Amino acid sequence: MNLPESDSEDELPPGWEERVTVDGSVYYANHLTKNTQWTHPRTGKKKKVSGELPFGWQRCADKNTGKVIYVDHENRRTTYTDPRLAFAVEEKEHVNDYRQRFDASSTALQVLHGRDLNGKVALITGANAGIGFETTRSLARHGCNVIMACRNLAFAEEAINQIKEDKPIAGENCIAIFLDLTSLSSVIQFANTVKSKYDRIDMLILNAGVFGLPFSKTQDGFETTFQVNHLSHFYLTILLRPLLVSGSRVVIVSSESHRFADLTAENLTSLTLSPELPSKYWDMMAYNNSKLCNVLFARRLAKNLQAYGISVFSLHPGNMVSSKLARNWWLYKLLFAIVRPFTKSLQQAASTTVFCATAEELTGVTGVYFNNCFRCQESDAAGDDVLANLLWSTSVEMIQSVLGNNAPGLEFEKT
Repeated sequence: MNLPESDSEDELPPGWEERVTVDGSVYYANHLTKNTQWTHPRTGKKKKVSGELPFGWQRCADKNTGKVIYVDHENRRTTYTDPRLAFAVEEKEHVNDYRQRFDASSTALQVLHGRDLNGKVALITGANAGIGFETTRSLARHGCNVIMACRNLAFAEEAINQIKEDKPIAGENCIAIFLDLTSLSSVIQFANTVKSKYDRIDMLILNAGVFGLPFSKTQDGFETTFQVNHLSHFYLTILLRPLLVSGSRVVIVSSESHRFADLTAENLTSLTLSPELPSKYWDMMAYNNSKLCNVLFARRLAKNLQAYGISVFSLHPGNMVSSKLARNWWLYKLLFAIVRPFTKSLQQAASTTVFCATAEELTGVTGVYFNNCFRCQESDAAGDDVLANLLWSTSVEMIQSVLGNNAPGLEFEKT
C-alpha cells in the first residue's frame, strides 16, 4: 500500500483552515481567496471524521456571539474548533489502504482517545482478568456496554467494582454472565441468555484462552486447550451470529505462536479428536495449534460474513504479556516474571484488540491478521484455505458428536 512519506504532508499552507461539516465531511477554507474546497490543498485527498462528537463533548451556540462552540464537559473547556478534526482520516481509494497510527507502545486508551462508544455493545470472553479486563475497562470508559463472559462470576464482579472505582459510570456499563468454555452446553445456555437480553452485538471479542495445561479432557471429551481456545469460541460465534449486523466486528485473539504449530490437513483429525493422551503430547504445541486454529477460523468466518458487512480480524496481543495466562505451571510463571520488564503492559497488550474492534479506518476491511495495531502477514499454514475449510467441518462434526446432528445453530454449517 502507498503511505505518505511523513505526517508533514498533512500540514496546511499559510492562510488555509481545516473545517468540518455536521455530518463529518472535512473541507478547507482559504482566507486569502475566500474560497473553500473539499480536497486537502497539499495532498489533494478528501477526509472524513466520525459523525459523532468525541466522548464528553457537546456542540452548541455561544449565547453572546451566536457562533458554534464545542464544550468538553470532561475537562471543562470550550473551543471554537470542532474536536472531530483531530481524528480525521483520509478517504481511501482502496479498502485496505490505511496509515499506521499506533505501534507496540500504544495503549488501548490511546487508541480510543476521543471516541464515543455510547450505545455500542461489546461481548468479551475472559473479561475479568488480564488483557480481557483492560479491553473491558477501556471500552466501558468510552461509553460502550460490555457483556463480560466469565467462568468465575465472583472475580467478574470484583473486576466491575474495580472499574467503578476508576470511573463509576464505566462500571455501570458492564454486566457479567456465566460462561464455561469447557462445556458446549454452557455455551448454548450463555448464548440463549445473551439473545434474550440483547438484539445486537457490535463487537464480539473472543479473548479467553488457556496456556500450559497438562493433558486433560473437558466434560465433552475433547482436549482442553483445543476446546477452550478454539472449539467453544467457534460454536459461540455460530450461536450469536443472529446478533451480528452490518458493521459488527468479530475480533479473535490469537498469537504469533501460531507460526510454530504442527497442525496440518493430514493430522488435524488425530490431534483434535484423540480421546486419550497422545504419546508425544506437549502443552506448548497444543497451545500453538489452538492459536493457528484461531487464525484459520477467522479466515473462513471472514469469507462467510463478508457479504453481510460484518468484519472479522485475528491478532497477536504481545509476547509473554504478564497476565494470568501462565498460571498453570510454576516454570511458566517464573519465565513470564523474568521477562515482564521487557514486554508490553496489559494496557498495551489490549491496544490491538481495541483497534480491531473500533478503528474507523478498518471499515470494510476483513479477514486480516494484526500485530501492534497494524496488518501483519500470517503464517503460510494460516493462509491455507483447504486447512481452514477442513477445520470448519471438523469443528462442526465435533460439536455434533456431543450434541447430536440437530445441535442448535448448526443447521447451515455442514460445509
